[in-house]
Amino acid sequence: MRSGACAALVLALALPTHAATPMSEVRRIVAQLNADLLTHDSATATLQRWCADRHLADPPTIVARRVLRQDKPATAEVRALLHAAPGEPIRYRRVALACGEHVLSNADNWYRPGALTAQMNAELDSTDHPFGTVVKPLAFHRQTLSAVVLMSPSAHRPPDAVIRHKAVLETPDGAPFSLVVETYTKDVLEEGSSPPLPVRPGPASRSAEP
Repeated sequence: MRSGACAALVLALALPTHAATPMSEVRRIVAQLNADLLTHDSATATLQRWCADRHLADPPTIVARRVLRQDKPATAEVRALLHAAPGEPIRYRRVALACGEHVLSNADNWYRPGALTAQMNAELDSTDHPFGTVVKPLAFHRQTLSAVVLMSPSAHRPPDAVIRHKAVLETPDGAPFSLVVETYTKDVLEEGSSPPLPVRPGPASRSAEP
C-alpha cells in the first residue's frame, strides 16, 4: 500500500464515527434519540439503552461524573417550578453522564432534598450515581417543559450539543422535586463495533471404531 493511501486509511479510522455519516442520517439519529427521551420518564435509563444498542462501552453502564465546586443558586423561576416553600433549601448538582469514554449529556439539576429520603441525599452527596437511578424508588414521572434540537437545517456537521431538554420530575401525586436541564452532546452519534456472536460448539465427532 502506498504511504499516501496508508495515511488516509489511518486518518479515516481515527475520525469519529459521525464524521463520515451523512447529515440526513445524523438528523435521523438525533430525532430518534429525542423521541426516545420524550417518551420515557428516566433520561438515565434511556441513555443506558442507547449506550447498549450502539455498543459504546463494555459494560454499557451510565456513570454520572460529578462536576464539583460549581454552584448555581436556585432562581425565583426554579423555586416556583419546584413549588418550594419560602426558605426551603434547594440543592444543585451538575454531572456529565458518560458511557465509557463518551460523555453523552451534561445535566444541571436543582432538587428539593426534603422530598427525598436521607439515604437518597447521602448517595447523591457522596457518589457519582445518576440522579434518576438514586430516586427511582419514588416512581417519578417526567414533565417536559421544553425540548429543542440544536442543529441548523443547513448544518454540514453536527454541533457539539445536539439536543437540550428542560423537565420537572414529579412524584406520582404530582409534587415536583427536581428540575433538570440536560444538554446532549454529539457523542450520542458515536457507534462502537458489535460484539462477536458466540460460537456454538458443533456435535462431537466420533472416532472410527477398529
